[in-house]
Amino acid sequence: MSQSTKLLEPYKLGPLTLPNRFVMAPLTRNRAEPGSFVPSPLAVDYYGQRASAGLLITEASQVSQQGQGYQDTPGIYSKEQVAAWRKVTDRVHERGGHIFIQLWHVGRISHTSLQPNGGAPVAPSAIRAKTKTFVNGTFADVSEPRALELSEIPGIIEDFKRGTANALAAGFDGVEIHGANGYLLDQFAKDGTNKRTDAYGGSIEKRAQLMLEVSKAVTIEAGAERTGIRISPVTPANDVSDSNPQPLFDYIVDQLNALKLTYIHVIEGATGGPRDIAPFDYASLRKRFKQAYVANNGYDFALAEKVLEAGAADLIAFGKPFISNPDLVERLKAGAPLNDWDKATFYGGGAKGYTDYPTLKATEAAE
Repeated sequence: MSQSTKLLEPYKLGPLTLPNRFVMAPLTRNRAEPGSFVPSPLAVDYYGQRASAGLLITEASQVSQQGQGYQDTPGIYSKEQVAAWRKVTDRVHERGGHIFIQLWHVGRISHTSLQPNGGAPVAPSAIRAKTKTFVNGTFADVSEPRALELSEIPGIIEDFKRGTANALAAGFDGVEIHGANGYLLDQFAKDGTNKRTDAYGGSIEKRAQLMLEVSKAVTIEAGAERTGIRISPVTPANDVSDSNPQPLFDYIVDQLNALKLTYIHVIEGATGGPRDIAPFDYASLRKRFKQAYVANNGYDFALAEKVLEAGAADLIAFGKPFISNPDLVERLKAGAPLNDWDKATFYGGGAKGYTDYPTLKATEAAE
């Protein structure tokens, strides 16, 4: 690829000037310290190695113990977690990078062994997901959830607000709200998982309310210019569905635009799967939202260039290519081949498949 590629152009994102239009997508790696759920020292190296991306978004990080759904995922609710994340942000900033944390509540995609006092996971409605989670070193069916009481919902919003304050204390440049992939906020928004008849169920406006209330609380804490959100209008991930996603997400994005969030991060199609799984007009979201549009799902350099040239997105998120290529940006600049990734080391483990993928410079030096 030529040096003139749009992926390599700088981009102004709120108060930040990103050196390029690469975004490292949030990637769950299950390597936080068991019990305390603080990012391990290896995480400092992992994110630091990838600091040449225009923007790094961390793996999803739960805003409370109740928000955890998989073993050994990091949190952002304790002082110890904040201190450990500070080491990550310091390393990324030392290397000239920018980093947001993704704030997460999994809702029903959890297991009693991870929940406070072994309780049931929470959800908009007591409907068990037909999916598995990763606990105790293996994949297990998720547990039966219970429906959140109306009185509990302000506490969920407060958890996101506290997570935001903690993220800023840890030195993050901003936060991304996880509103995608069949987790709690997505579960409330979509009618396949939300059968409530109170203020948070029924109409599009009511189902979208929790996602929007969380977004408002987070923007008040961080500033809209440091707040993004991830959405996935048609993904079937984690057994989530909606009977009519276009008007739902047109409405949600109109409201997010009114809040002036700095970006929407849109999974186009099925998360990690086909881009064309269901008809959806992503251009409608692009038109409705005046800030940055981050496109995600199955992008290679050629598709990224095409979409950027057409003005259909501002930034492109890459996932698996960043796992195996810490220097993905440099490889594009050099027109160099990419390292293959090893799926067996995606989740859990140590340095192998995490911090030991070679850079182009290291490979050339070894030859």
